[in-house]
Parts: sequence; structure tokens; C-alpha cells
Amino acid sequence: MPSDVVRFTGAKDFRARVLCSVLSGKPLVIRDVRSASRPDAAAASVGLRDYEISFLRLVDKLTNGTKIVIGEDGTSLRFEPGVVRGGRRLTHECAASRGVGYYVEPTLALGLFAKKPIELTLTGVTNDDADVSVDVFRTVTLPMLKKHFGVEDGLGLEVTRRGCPPGGGGSVTLTLPIVKTLPTLDWCDEGLVKRVRGVTFTCKVSPQNGNRMVDAARGVLNKFIPDVYIFTDHHVGPEAGKSPGYGLSLVAETTTGCVLGADGASTACSSAKDEASGVDWSDDAEARVPEDIGRRVAEALVAEIQRGGVVDSTHQSLALILLACGPEQVSRVRLGQLTPRAIDTLRVIKSFFGVVFHVQPEIESGTVFCSCVGVGLKNVAKRST
Repeated sequence: MPSDVVRFTGAKDFRARVLCSVLSGKPLVIRDVRSASRPDAAAASVGLRDYEISFLRLVDKLTNGTKIVIGEDGTSLRFEPGVVRGGRRLTHECAASRGVGYYVEPTLALGLFAKKPIELTLTGVTNDDADVSVDVFRTVTLPMLKKHFGVEDGLGLEVTRRGCPPGGGGSVTLTLPIVKTLPTLDWCDEGLVKRVRGVTFTCKVSPQNGNRMVDAARGVLNKFIPDVYIFTDHHVGPEAGKSPGYGLSLVAETTTGCVLGADGASTACSSAKDEASGVDWSDDAEARVPEDIGRRVAEALVAEIQRGGVVDSTHQSLALILLACGPEQVSRVRLGQLTPRAIDTLRVIKSFFGVVFHVQPEIESGTVFCSCVGVGLKNVAKRST
């Protein structure tokens, strides 16, 4: 293996490590992935999870020449990245233990530097509490890429079928164009919230659950802003997936074009935990009723607005990686209090790209300015116009 191999220990921020390995072209070695030597380790919890292996399979489908070697006990990984190929009519069945959002986020960054535009169909769980829902990706992430990262027309996410845990059965189609380079970014004005939009979904349950979530969310949000409109999306039959469930996603739009999102669902895995915020929803996941979900998602959105920054906490990691891939000029972004996942991502970026962010806190607002000089990543497959 080449001498510039990057080595890590443990399974923390697994997706960012693999993503940066592919973008930088540097091989990756991870040791002691949930090693059995830990005193609290159970036999079933040792090594790579099924969703992490599924993610590696997806990366292998999107690239040419990638070599993946997993140790016999699953606690070690050698990853030699290939070239991002892309292509049309690609399909991938996601592990039901994590949502489709777990796979969509790194695919967005990979697809921008592919040889060909990507058309990818992902099947599995579309809405749960462990990962960002497909609704937030459609209404928050994609508009962010279009407005601030120079992604041309052709970017889209279509939800064909909903899928709730544990059965899943959902399906989404992701289309990604390619870019030549990312723009220099000076994105520091979050503006003021001018309206809130949202959507509730109900699958194989009474559509009245959607109205109950809307009423509970409006009871929180109307104390702050009058312009609140939440759509209801009811599914029956095959388009409702394999398991019953319901949930809500909310989006706050600001006067400067920033979008902040929050979401929640009725069912979750027993170990459901949001990677970005660290909020554990599993204690009462089975007992939550529509009113609880509506109120908690609305309160989560208010907390994101109060946190400040031009992106919400779940998008900090993606924004930092895209900044590091930007041109060799100073780019700057304003974020709320950095989440543990974002801090881990900063370390991963330094290991692969050698990019060090200058983090300057602003005491008055509680936000931080993150600036860096990018590595000038270019997509040679994209013709200049």
C-alpha cells in the first residue's frame, strides 16, 4: 500500500473518512472498529455494521478500481479508492437498519466529481429518527447546493415510495450533475426567518395522524411567526412501503435564502441517535403519539434557528467538506455551535487534504466563522464552457 495511506482507529465518522479518501485519492486503513477488546463489547456489536458494509458496496458501485478488504472479524478495513465513475440507471438496496439519508449525503459530494452524471435509485427506509429524512434532503440540502455551491440544473430527488422502519420498502431516485470546480464561498449572513414550510407523511395509518402533527407543530411555531404552512402526504398500498408509520419535516426559510431543517418520525431503531446533534430519541420512540412528534420537531426547528449559522447542525459536516474541496482561495462560512460530528469531520479533512480551518467564534451570537483555503479539486471530466 502507498506510503501516503491515512490511518484511523475506531468507527467514528466512518462515512466522512471513506468520502474524503475517494475525493483525495489517498488509501485508508481503519483498525479496531468496535473491537472485541473493549470491556463493554458484546459479540453482536463487534466490527463493521451492516449499514457500513452496505455503504462500502454503494461506493464500489459508483467508482472504478476501488479495492476493499475487510478483516475476518470485521474490525479492520483497508480501502484503496478508485475513480468516481457515476452513470445512469444505478440501483442500490440500503440496509434497513439506517435510513436512505445515511447514503444520500456522501453520494451528493461524490457525484459532483464523477465522470458522468449520476441517476441512482435507493431502496430502504426513507424516514426514521436515526438519519436525515429524504424530505429534508429535497427541501434543504438540494437548494443549498444549487444556490451556494454552483450546482447546475439536473439536481433532484424524487420520492417514489415511502418506507418506515423496520420493514422499509421505500424508494427514491437521486439525479446528480457534475461540476468543474466548486466556487469560492463567503456565506456568513443567515438573515431572519420569514416563513416555515413542512410536510407530514402517513403510511398505512389513519391520515388524521397528519392533521394532529400539524396542529401540534403550529401550536409551537405560531408563537414566533405567522407564516406557517404544512402539507399532508398520505400513502396507502404499495407506495406506503412495508411498515406503518408517520412523521414530520419542517423547513425555515430566511430573508437571505438560507434554509434550516428538522424532522422526526414515529418509529426508530432501538439505538436511534442523531449523529449530528447527539439527541437520543430511542427512550420513548415506541410511545410517541402524533402530538409529541409535531411538538418536538417544531421545538427542534426553533433550536436550530436559535443556534444560528447559515446551515443547520445536520449539514455542518457536508458544508465543511465542500469548502475544503473548493478553490485555492479563502472561503468562509458561518455556522452555529459546532457539533461533535462536525469537529470529527474537521480532523478527517486535515488528515486527507491537509486543510486546516481557522475557527473564529463570535461571542455575541454564539456562532463561529470557519474559513479555509481549499485544495482546488477539479473534475477533469467536466468540459469548460
